[in-house]
Amino acid sequence: MENLKTLTLVGLLIGAPALAMANISVGDTVGTDAAEIRAVVEAQGYTVSEIEIEDGEIEVEVLLDGVETELVVDMTTGIVTEIELEDD
Repeated sequence: MENLKTLTLVGLLIGAPALAMANISVGDTVGTDAAEIRAVVEAQGYTVSEIEIEDGEIEVEVLLDGVETELVVDMTTGIVTEIELEDD
């Protein structure tokens, strides 16, 4: 039983940096122009597929670990207002 606790703890410690690295949330500031947004998002481990302005918002399509996600960013503040998982 003690070995299982140790293995679990070691797994959490090893995996924690990767989990913390890829963690953009609603309320985070990522920027207001494409270059700044790309730099912030890619620094978190995401791959940026597309950045476009639509309906007064910046929509950023990203990929992480095979999961496609769209970040909706306020054009004036650079704050993420919504995160949507993409359906195929």
